[in-house]
Amino acid sequence: MDYKNKVCIITGGALGIGRCLTREFSNVGAKVIFIDKNKEAGNENVEYIKRKGGEVEFFLGDIAEEDTLYKFAEFIIKKYKNIDYLINNACINKKGIISKCSYEDFNYVLKVGVTAPYILTQLLMNNFNKNGAIVNISSTRAYMSQSDTESYTAAKGGILALTHGLSVSLSNKVRVNSISPGWIDTGSYYDEEYVPKYSESDLLQHPSGRIGNPKDIARAAMFLCNEENSFINGENINIDGGMTKLMIYNDDNGWRYDSN
Repeated sequence: MDYKNKVCIITGGALGIGRCLTREFSNVGAKVIFIDKNKEAGNENVEYIKRKGGEVEFFLGDIAEEDTLYKFAEFIIKKYKNIDYLINNACINKKGIISKCSYEDFNYVLKVGVTAPYILTQLLMNNFNKNGAIVNISSTRAYMSQSDTESYTAAKGGILALTHGLSVSLSNKVRVNSISPGWIDTGSYYDEEYVPKYSESDLLQHPSGRIGNPKDIARAAMFLCNEENSFINGENINIDGGMTKLMIYNDDNGWRYDSN
């Protein structure tokens, strides 16, 4: 599919998977608008994309704030009027019950990870071009956990459910799907000099035999945005190297459970 001149909106686009998404969609000719509260990293990303010949706009703001969402939507509509893709990528982790994540912090994570995608969709739903698509970035943590991660886990579970809810409500208007990344090493999208270091066990716990890369997520997002895949709707795709399918028993293949 030709993504040239498609308008792609991305939340949390300054660093990590979001930075990769902005760059990959820009690389194929899309017009990218991203929002982030990290001014320095956002400006740095804009400079990189423009240096590569891409068309990009950066909106500085915190999507946990209702007023920011309205101003962001207004900015988008004023700039392009209509859009093609909305990728709800932004989220944050404030840990959980063991760390005594507070009422305010827990709800802040939900605002970023669930409320903002809902409100942005509501504000932009009538501005999608034909064959438009929404891709929500969930996580395999929506249905499996490490301890003390409840704020993030709840947000990712919420956006997973929001995905199928929106896909029904927006029938024949815009398709809505989600991606659940597993272990994705985002180091190179924070530091260009980053050199990954993995143990053999890190690799072997993935049936695919490797750790994920942000480009794995970007390729899947492009796949879901592609109008030729319009029969995929309300679906979630796990991109985790098969890790969630690996059943592990204590003492199996040298694995040991440590309760500490």
